[in-house]
Amino acid sequence: MDTSLLDLDEAAGRKLAEMREAGRFEGSVLRVSVREHGAAFRYALELVDAASRDAADAVVEAAGILFYVDVRSVPLLRGATLQYVENLAGGGFRFENPNRPSMLDVPLAGAVQRLLDEQINPGIAAHGGRVTLMDVQGGRVVVEFGGGCQGCGMADLTLREGVTATLRQALPEITEVVDATDHEAGESPYHPR
Repeated sequence: MDTSLLDLDEAAGRKLAEMREAGRFEGSVLRVSVREHGAAFRYALELVDAASRDAADAVVEAAGILFYVDVRSVPLLRGATLQYVENLAGGGFRFENPNRPSMLDVPLAGAVQRLLDEQINPGIAAHGGRVTLMDVQGGRVVVEFGGGCQGCGMADLTLREGVTATLRQALPEITEVVDATDHEAGESPYHPR
């Protein structure tokens, strides 16, 4: 068993203990996986049958709960902490991860991500949206809108007047910003009332 792979914060430990005491883990384990999605990680945490373990899975025990981690996720997850956070919308699990997606090793990608984190995403979060950096090819930056921005009729304006203008003003080496979003797949686009 790999005990250095994943830690739990105090709140996650309490929540998982509550779930264990309620019988939620009878014959089940938590499967954790992480994949790089552009300059971000996408996590999956699901309750699965204990018999579903693949021979290559890492097995972690924390707070008396078994976790299966697929072999591809191990290097991306090592040292991460599973947290339980509560907010106005309720509570949920999230990962605090010291690792970085490999795209952020490209200097321009790192600079773009900082601008997204510090200037762009806080503004569009008020509409339930976010912008994810998907790729950097020379001076061409590829982004993807999510949340309330995916499918929103104002996404073109947000891209042109907000994202592109902010990025190109701060980073003149950017020649083009491309939206790679499948806007037809948006489930809850933001529409002001």
